[in-house]
Amino acid sequence: MLSIKMKQYNEWNEVKKDLDSKDNKVFFKERDIFWLKVGENIGYEQNGKGEKFQRPVLVVRKYTNDMFLGVPLSTTLREGSFFFQFKFLENKISTALLVQNRLFSTKRFMKKIGKINEKDFISIKEKLKSLIG
Repeated sequence: MLSIKMKQYNEWNEVKKDLDSKDNKVFFKERDIFWLKVGENIGYEQNGKGEKFQRPVLVVRKYTNDMFLGVPLSTTLREGSFFFQFKFLENKISTALLVQNRLFSTKRFMKKIGKINEKDFISIKEKLKSLIG
């Protein structure tokens, strides 16, 4: 029998209301990797995990002090034009989910966990550009 995980939209809505009420001023730069409260999303959109609906996200482009283009990360190894594998933590390969890139508010920031090296960052930006066309 196929097991279907129930979505936790009500729980995410409570976390989201709390996030929106806070004034979260965080200094950040392109190439930084943060834990973000990504949320409970629909369809094939990448969800956060745990009670805070969190996931690591790479800052690709800083637009303002409050908004940036980010790419969610996963430890599940995936290959193909929609993904990019790299290391920023010792002994752990991360996969950038390029097709899941989107605009994020800095209100979602939890804590900085690392930074991608410049060579891999350039490769990710080139792959993103080719995806967009």
